[in-house]
Amino acid sequence: MFEFAWWWVLFCLPLPLLALLLPAKQHNKGAALRVPALTSEISKTEHKKATNWFNILLAVIAWLALVTAAARPQWLGDPVSIPSKGRDLMLAVDLSGSMSQEDMVVNGRQVDRLTMIKRVLGDFIERRVGDRIGLILFADTAYLQAPLTHDRNTVEELLKESQIGLVGEQTAIGDAIGLSIKRFSSKNESNKVLVLLTDGQNTVGNITPEQANELAINNDITIYTIGVGAESMVTQGFFGVRRTNPSRDLDEDMLTKLAQSTGGKYFRATDTQSLQQVYAILDELEPIERESRQMRPLKALFYYPLGLAILLTMLIALKPCLGWIARNALRRYA
Repeated sequence: MFEFAWWWVLFCLPLPLLALLLPAKQHNKGAALRVPALTSEISKTEHKKATNWFNILLAVIAWLALVTAAARPQWLGDPVSIPSKGRDLMLAVDLSGSMSQEDMVVNGRQVDRLTMIKRVLGDFIERRVGDRIGLILFADTAYLQAPLTHDRNTVEELLKESQIGLVGEQTAIGDAIGLSIKRFSSKNESNKVLVLLTDGQNTVGNITPEQANELAINNDITIYTIGVGAESMVTQGFFGVRRTNPSRDLDEDMLTKLAQSTGGKYFRATDTQSLQQVYAILDELEPIERESRQMRPLKALFYYPLGLAILLTMLIALKPCLGWIARNALRRYA
C-alpha cells in the first residue's frame, strides 16, 4: 500500500501562488521615444518569452517533486508474522582433518563429511524462522564465525564458505562448548540450544569436555550432539578390497554424556538420510515458537521525487551556460 508519512506537508503546494498577491513592480510611465522593433528583435523577444515559460514549467515540476519528497512517500508491504519469543540456537561444526573423509554420498556422488553437513544443515537453517542462529567452527581451537542473528541467509552462506583445516587438524570440542556458553551469557530471555557436530574425539583445547559440560549445566544450556561418519567403508588396498570402520575414533560415550546431562540427546548420522532425520527430530524437540505478532515491511520512496527536484533545479541553473555554449558552437561551425 502506498501512503505519505507526513501527508500534511502537501498543504504547502500552493505557497508559490502567494507571489501573485505581492504588489507589481511600478514601471516608468513618463514620455519616452519608442523606436519600432525590427523583425529580428521581435523574434528574439518571442523566443525569450517561450524560454521563460519553459523555465517556469521546470520550476513548477521541481516544486511539486520537492514537496512530494518532503511528505515522505513510502510503500508498506504485506503483513509478516513474527514470533513473540525466539530461541538462541548455536551451531558448532567440526573442521578437523578427519572431516575430509569421503564416506558420504550426496546425489549419488561420493563426498566428504563436511560437504554433506553443509548440504543438509543449510536446509535446517532455512526452516528456523524466528530463531537467532549462530555459527562456531572449531578444530585446534574454536572461533565465532557468525554471532546470534535472525539473518539465516548470512549464517548459511558463512557455513558454505568454511573449509576443512581452516583452524587446524585436531578437535577442540571443549573449546567449542565453552565459546558457545560465552556467547549465550548475555541472552537470558530465550531457550539456549547448542547443536554440536563432530566426527572424532576431543584431542586438544584449553578446557576439557567435562569442564565445558559443567559450565553448560550451570548456564542452563541444552546440548544436542551429532556424531558424523559412516559405520563401514569399502576400500581398495594393496592386498585387495577390504572393509573398514572410518568412524573408529568417534567418542560416542563422551558425546552421549554431554547431551544427556544437559537435557539434550545424542544422534548418530551415518549418511545423508540419517542426518536429515536428525534435523527433523530436532525440529520436534526444539519447535519453532508460534507466531503471534505482525509487522509490515516499509520501503522509503522519497529519494525518487527528491532526485527529480534536484535534477530540474540544476537544469534551470545551468540552462544559460548550456545556451551560451550552444550558440558559440553554432557560430563556430556556421
